[in-house]
Amino acid sequence: MPAAILRKLIQRVPILIFGTMLGLSCSAQTIPSPAQDAAALVRRAVAKRLAADAAHHPLEFLFYKKDDRRSFVQQIVETRQGDVAMLVSVNGAPLPPLARQRELNRLNTLAANPAMQQHRQSREQADQARIDKLLRMLPDAFLYHYDETVPCNVSALPSIPLTGPIPAGTQPAPAPDAQCYHLTFTPNPNWDPPDLESKVLRGMAGDVLIEVSNERLHQLNAHLITDVDFGWGIVGRLNKGGTIFLEQDRIGPNDWELTHMRLDLTGKALMVKPLSFRMNEEESRFTQVPPMAYTEAIRMLESQAEGAK
Repeated sequence: MPAAILRKLIQRVPILIFGTMLGLSCSAQTIPSPAQDAAALVRRAVAKRLAADAAHHPLEFLFYKKDDRRSFVQQIVETRQGDVAMLVSVNGAPLPPLARQRELNRLNTLAANPAMQQHRQSREQADQARIDKLLRMLPDAFLYHYDETVPCNVSALPSIPLTGPIPAGTQPAPAPDAQCYHLTFTPNPNWDPPDLESKVLRGMAGDVLIEVSNERLHQLNAHLITDVDFGWGIVGRLNKGGTIFLEQDRIGPNDWELTHMRLDLTGKALMVKPLSFRMNEEESRFTQVPPMAYTEAIRMLESQAEGAK
């Protein structure tokens, strides 16, 4: 169904944009200047990002999401068979006993049906493949300009509402005196998107902050500078003026994770149906966990839920 296709495309925008712009991690010796080739810099940065992905250590963390309808917090554990999530609060309140039992029953059903987890892992792998594909497009999709080195503009730390004795993990703690390279980007008019998903890049512009000492992306501010049509406008359109804010912070000596995402996009499906995506997402309380099977993660979450009663 065309409207459903557009909705999926818009829902993937944060993943797609964040995945591509993470490739802007770069070294202090290769920050672009008028005498340097910024596209070559980005190509080197893409290789660095992919190498960091390969060395990623599994984590447990809290995920908070708020949109026009509700807010919720999930406790998530990364495993070899994909993420496992347990709902811990809705609209700022802990789950009542009946809802908590339903969540435990859902996890038990998941443990007894590996095919369900395999389906989730397949979706995660498809998203990662999509990100990797767009990473390789990044050097050609945008034109980049290095402006100056500035103090990193740190937003408020995650404000996830906690309910119950949830294990304390590492809070992102960017240094107050950290310095960032400021780069701007605009669409490359000579680049043709090869598919619908990558077409959104054609309408994006904005700026990025890259933390100097760790050479990692700290913030991305992007906005749609033109309407973006999907399927010649028949499938749908994203309206000019939509915005995306992303922030990544250090959670360990060599580990940076997404901590904030704000999305404000509007458009239409099938030329007439209004679409609106306004949401805020945060991640916090990161803790490294040993590599484990998804069933082990379920048992760990269930044990923590029992302890929270």
